[in-house]
Amino acid sequence: MTVIAGASRMPEGMDLEVRNIRFDLSEQLSRNWLDNDPFKTAFFNALSMSFPAGERFFIDSVRHYQDEVKDPKLKTEMSKFFGQEGMHSREHLTYNKTLCDLRGYNQEKMEGRTKNMVRLGHKKMSPVGHLAATCGVEHITAIFADKVLNGWMLSDVDPQMRSLWEWHSAEELEHKSVAMDVYNAVSGDYKIRKLTLRGFTVHFFFTLLANTAYMLRKDKKLWKWSTLKSGFNFLFAKGGVWREFRSDYLTYFDPDFHPWDDDNRHLLDSWPAPEAA
Repeated sequence: MTVIAGASRMPEGMDLEVRNIRFDLSEQLSRNWLDNDPFKTAFFNALSMSFPAGERFFIDSVRHYQDEVKDPKLKTEMSKFFGQEGMHSREHLTYNKTLCDLRGYNQEKMEGRTKNMVRLGHKKMSPVGHLAATCGVEHITAIFADKVLNGWMLSDVDPQMRSLWEWHSAEELEHKSVAMDVYNAVSGDYKIRKLTLRGFTVHFFFTLLANTAYMLRKDKKLWKWSTLKSGFNFLFAKGGVWREFRSDYLTYFDPDFHPWDDDNRHLLDSWPAPEAA
């Protein structure tokens, strides 16, 4: 068993806060809340469908190594990581149930896709592989968080909806290094870290697009020209997912990569945190 002290590389002065915040989104989720655009709305709603099972996996993957980490600072960060991810899971479960009740979607079907991916991971991968996968997912969510807090896509939406996504994003930025610091303490194997991100990315986007397509099909919007055009632009045009995420995504393949190489704490300083419940 490998134990490394002094493992946390979170910047000095950073602190993770577990914010007990609840959101009532029943009015917003009854409609196409993002630019009145079916594709953009379905894509973000599909993201929410992936979070509860995914966040449970992240917590379990990091918690597996709780006794091996001796650095008090990192142990505190791990505990707050569990708390933040637990709150995210709770709120997105509520989001998902509300959405499906309002619009007639099958919540079990959509959340089940991520659950199946997690079950496959548990069956095929070692605990180190689980943790490496968590590091990769945390990298993607940290990129997403940076974009959202910079105003990408959500600058002009209902304040309550924007508040939920910004809250989630801010906490993803706060804890973006926790899984990586644990991984570097107990393994640090670059090859496993690299391969798991590649594999996860394929599975994740397949699941995400499958759920997006399911919702659009249920709404009878999937094969409309306006939907296809919007989807292509959202994914590939200037300001879309591919162009916005590509360069940041690729930084992960640097053998010396660390999440705080991109020090974007200023986004947290300017975030108007909502009041806790």
